[in-house]
Formats: sequence, structure tokens, C-alpha cells
Amino acid sequence: MSNRHDDLTRLGWNAWLEERAECGPEDTLARVAAVDRGSLLVMDPSGTFRAKLSGRYRHLNRLSQELPCVGDWVCIGKHPAGEIGRAHKLLERRTALRRKSAGESVGYQMIAANVDCVLIVQSCHQDFNLKRLERYLVMVRDGGAEPCILLTKTDLVAPEVLAAQLAEIRAAGVTVPVLALSNVTREGIEGLKRTLLPAKTYCFVGSSGVGKSTVINQLLGHERLETQDVSETGEGMHTTVRRELIVLEGGALVIDNPGMRELGVLGAESGIGDSFSDIIGLASGCRYRDCSHTSEPGCAVRAAVTAGDMSQEHHDHYIKLRAESAFNQLSYVEKRRKDRDFGKYVKSAKSVPESE
Repeated sequence: MSNRHDDLTRLGWNAWLEERAECGPEDTLARVAAVDRGSLLVMDPSGTFRAKLSGRYRHLNRLSQELPCVGDWVCIGKHPAGEIGRAHKLLERRTALRRKSAGESVGYQMIAANVDCVLIVQSCHQDFNLKRLERYLVMVRDGGAEPCILLTKTDLVAPEVLAAQLAEIRAAGVTVPVLALSNVTREGIEGLKRTLLPAKTYCFVGSSGVGKSTVINQLLGHERLETQDVSETGEGMHTTVRRELIVLEGGALVIDNPGMRELGVLGAESGIGDSFSDIIGLASGCRYRDCSHTSEPGCAVRAAVTAGDMSQEHHDHYIKLRAESAFNQLSYVEKRRKDRDFGKYVKSAKSVPESE
């Protein structure tokens, strides 16, 4: 990497980004640490400062996934001390963590970018849910990051309950690393610290109250991220309202996230294939190459279910996720086509001279 960018390595800069960097010689290259109503908090080797998107960038980039999110790298016009910088270019993303927009709208919502590893956090106590875990794995793999599962609040369950949950994860064909810890007893905290490498970016995702911010506070060694008091059930009530990139003392970079109630998948065929590799492997033995694994004769996947080698629930969830992803993708493509057609109509209408 060039000397110009050497100081950025501690913020996650690497050779992949260096090859694709297209900032001007007078630009400041910075990483987005937080986004607040269009205002950016960015960091470079000198520290953190505020920036706003240039008017031209906003005019040319209207889609939500085209706007900077936490973890992105941006080019900022050189700014005098004390003045807000102007971000005018978004660098290509090495990885992207995104989901379908919540609600009825069909589109992408960016969660984080240029993440090396995503820690999927679930509480052993009341939050453990294998289907939701599989959805997170699809989302992470579809964006190109490495997934890791983090089970929290082990102090609230018996050892045999934790063992049963681990067995359930492995029985579903999930082979990614699984860590377990307790923020109360601190068992497992040191093991987590050892997995977080300097200059690598880790994003914590999961439902509200599973202990994401509490874990990060443990890693920081102080209460930087607010969490409410623990409820009567032993579950924390998460108050994080924005995503923020934080540099730990050991050099790792972590991103906390507000809890997600909805986790829709959109155009995530590759992520589904990677997350259900056991089904993809069996599919090569199906009679028909385009087998949907639902009703066709000679289906090796359904045969595995019948033989008890695969659970019906695991099979059904795979079919459901594929159908959901395909439906949302078709809806998204149709919406984009209508938006383009409407844009062309407005442009042509403006070009017609008014009659005298």
C-alpha cells in the first residue's frame, strides 16, 4: 500500500481497498463511524470529525444503498480546520451487510459495510431461535462477511440447556464458530477478546436485549454504550438507537446495532446456498437439475427428510427463504422498472414546449 494510506490500516484499510481507491490527491480519505440524519461522523488518522454529503452526490445517488453507512470509506474534499467536510465519493464496498427494508416497502436497508466478521448474538435464556439464526446467516453470507455465533447469558440456563442448543445448531448443518459467554460471570469474555484481531472490523447483530451493547462495554472496559436495567426475566432492554464504529484498545473495530424486529431477505440466493450447504450438496443427486425439492420424483433432498437424515423443519425453512427471496427480488425489480419509466415520463414531459 502507498505511504499515503499506511496510517489508515488501523482503521481497517487493506490491499483490496487500496487497489480500488479513487480519491483525488487533495482529498481526505475517511471511514464512516456513524450516520445521523444525513450528517456523517467520520474518522481518519488524525481523529474524528463531521462531514456532509455534497449536493451533487445526493442528486446522483437517490437509492438508500447508494448512501454511506457505518463502515464505508468516503472521499472528502479538503476542509479547513473547524469546518464540516464534504463527502463527494463513496468507495466500493468489499462486503455489505444489508436486509430488506422493514415494512411493506421493497428495497434494501444498509446495516454496515466493509465488515470482516459478523457476530450473530442470541441469548441462551429466552431469545434462542434456530430459524432466526439461519436468517442471519443468510444475510451475512450474502454480503460476503464471515459469520460467527455468540450465545450470551449462559448464567441464566443450565449447562444441559446450552449443550442442547449447541447440538441443535450443529444438527441444522451450521458449521460456523460458536462462542458462549456470560456478562455476569465473565466466563467466555477472554475467549471472545482473543478472536478479535487488530485492524479487523466486527459487527454485532441480534434482537433487542440479547446483550450486544453489554458485551461491547465488557470489551471496552467501561460503560460507553448505554443499556437499561435488567428486567425481571433477566433479559436486558437494549437502548442503542444508532450504529457506531468503535476502536477497541486492542485495535479491533466493532459496530453495535439496534435490535432488529424484521429480517426479510431480498435477492439472497447466494447467501441461502452457502447457509444451507447440506441441502445444496444433496441436490446434486436429484433426478432433475432444476428440482425445487418440493414435489418432484427422485428428489434426493426429500428422500433425506423421509429417511430421517434431515429434519422436516430445516427443509421447510430452506424452501420458505428461497420463495421469500425470489418474491421480494421480483417485486424490487418491478418497482425499479416503474421508477425508471416514471422518470423517463417526467423528463419527456419537461422537454415538450408549452403551446401558445
